[in-house]
Amino acid sequence: MLESLGSFSDSPWIFAIIGLSVILDVFVPILPSGVLVITAATTAAGTQTAAGAVGVAGSVRGGADVPEMLALVLCAATASVLGDMVAYRLAWRGGDRFDRAIARSRRLTAAQERLGAALTRGGGGIVVLARFAPAGRSVVSLGAGVAHRTVREFLPWSALAGLAWAAYSVCLGYVGGQWLGATWVSTAISVFALFAAGSAAVFLMRRPQRRAAFSGPAGD
Repeated sequence: MLESLGSFSDSPWIFAIIGLSVILDVFVPILPSGVLVITAATTAAGTQTAAGAVGVAGSVRGGADVPEMLALVLCAATASVLGDMVAYRLAWRGGDRFDRAIARSRRLTAAQERLGAALTRGGGGIVVLARFAPAGRSVVSLGAGVAHRTVREFLPWSALAGLAWAAYSVCLGYVGGQWLGATWVSTAISVFALFAAGSAAVFLMRRPQRRAAFSGPAGD
């Protein structure tokens, strides 16, 4: 399956598929957008590695690695920000309905309060961490909209989060493809590393630092 994907230049629709998946997974967190990004990067890197082993083909195609990886990072990061902003705007306009939905969950309510305090105090690093945590992106984007945080407060952190997540995912796929080629083993290892980063993000968000970073009226 990986080998059949071929190069990005031969399959431009892969960008549309990845972009759509990244946008939608803010509403449906079970969508494997991270897996798609890693698989695409692994396929591209593995294909170039295999072509390089042939000889002449490698000399022609080898230089395409960097532009293709950068294009994939840009695609995934842009789609991430667009999805965040769509969720943010929907939650802003339908604040009462989303607020009632969040209020039914103690965990979501606590996350919303921490987010509001963090953005107000310039501690929006939680937005970056949440981008790696399972369903964290959804909580952050919807919570920012419900709390009516300003675009100036939320957008820069959303952009940084999207870029960090996209760059990390693409780098995982690229390294795996260069190391083991376009195989399911390299993809599996890279996906595991992505999930490990998500677990680390959850751990960091639950550390005692939240008492210092998010203390104040919103956390009382």
